[in-house]
Amino acid sequence: MIDLGYQLAGRTLHRAARVIRRIGRMAGVAVPPNMVPSRDFYSISIYAGSSPFDLAPAGAEAVPVLTSRDVTDVAAAYVADPFMIRVDGCWYMYFEILPKDIVKGVIGLATSRDGLSWEYRQVVLEEPFHLSYPCVFESNGDYFMIPESNQAGAVRLYKAVHFPTRWSWMGNLIEHVEYVDCTPFRFHGKWWLLAGCGSPPMLAETLRLFRADRLTGPWTEHPASPVISNNSHIARPGGRVVVWCDRLYRFAQDCSPRYGLRIHAFEITELTETCYRERAVTPDPVLAGSDHGWNSDGMHHIDPHPTEDGGCIACVDGWYWGGVDS
Repeated sequence: MIDLGYQLAGRTLHRAARVIRRIGRMAGVAVPPNMVPSRDFYSISIYAGSSPFDLAPAGAEAVPVLTSRDVTDVAAAYVADPFMIRVDGCWYMYFEILPKDIVKGVIGLATSRDGLSWEYRQVVLEEPFHLSYPCVFESNGDYFMIPESNQAGAVRLYKAVHFPTRWSWMGNLIEHVEYVDCTPFRFHGKWWLLAGCGSPPMLAETLRLFRADRLTGPWTEHPASPVISNNSHIARPGGRVVVWCDRLYRFAQDCSPRYGLRIHAFEITELTETCYRERAVTPDPVLAGSDHGWNSDGMHHIDPHPTEDGGCIACVDGWYWGGVDS
């Protein structure tokens, strides 16, 4: 999720840039780029490697596979928060689209046969409130999505009534909350859900854990929750929880000193109805900004999947701080 505070700031900067350029044209003066306000721009890429903790850009060039320019049915400011799922030999990627003229995200869809070349399809989910972080997953032959919907004050569950384009709201899993980037997963016959929270939400310093016997609930908070407190470096979820080599891992956004800087990985070493323990996979982040290009200033999301050759492919996002387009 890209926090609404940044969205509103982006709108203000965009309008300011247009005003500055318009005044310059009226005065017959070219406005240098360094005089125009700046904001953050997100795009999506594909990484691959031997594991979720050893990834590099896939393909010959380290470039995004989806940007705002690929979105055809809405004027987009950026694309972010990608999740993908493979069905019948095809990859389906769901992600946040932030329209330029509406201060709320919608969920878009792109498809790929090889996981490397992607074709944008359409917006598939829109609500009166902001949506992002569309965590998509399969359960018993059906397809579900839990997008980030903290503006609605609930954790909402959607089901595909006609996969991959038609989604229906099934109900609220947890109500009267403003959780961000909720991440469900199945483990040892039970459903679990990690949820970030804090004030402000974009710098979530708390990670809460919930459990349920069935996906539809009822959901109860784990006795060890919150499992992370007062630490915006590692609390906010940054992608799908995965099982790799029979071990369970979660990913966290580093949101200090600024939102969305890098991704850390943690092995969940113990998860029972009464206990939660984890340890860092490595002291270094598994993803971080490259200091140049599309992801120069940070990377804040990862969705890794195993490949048939024993390796890993992941959709990721990154951002840079640049001049506002007119």
